[in-house]
Amino acid sequence: MAKVIHVHLIGKRKDYYFGSISAIFTVLTPEQVGMTKSSLLHAGLSGGGTVATRSALIKQSQLITCRRGGEAEEEGETA
Repeated sequence: MAKVIHVHLIGKRKDYYFGSISAIFTVLTPEQVGMTKSSLLHAGLSGGGTVATRSALIKQSQLITCRRGGEAEEEGETA
């Protein structure tokens, strides 16, 4: 399953969805996120972790997809 990183900017009430931490910083600045790329890489987002800064909430989760038959894939299953 693919990971998704959700960034919610608190002051602007705006949400962004990214495929990697590096992708976040191609759209947003460290000032908007409230921390640098290096700090976020070491913050422990994997495993459903959440990081809160003064300006943003950052969460990592798994993207849920369906197989052709319409059943949702569980983590660890292969299609």
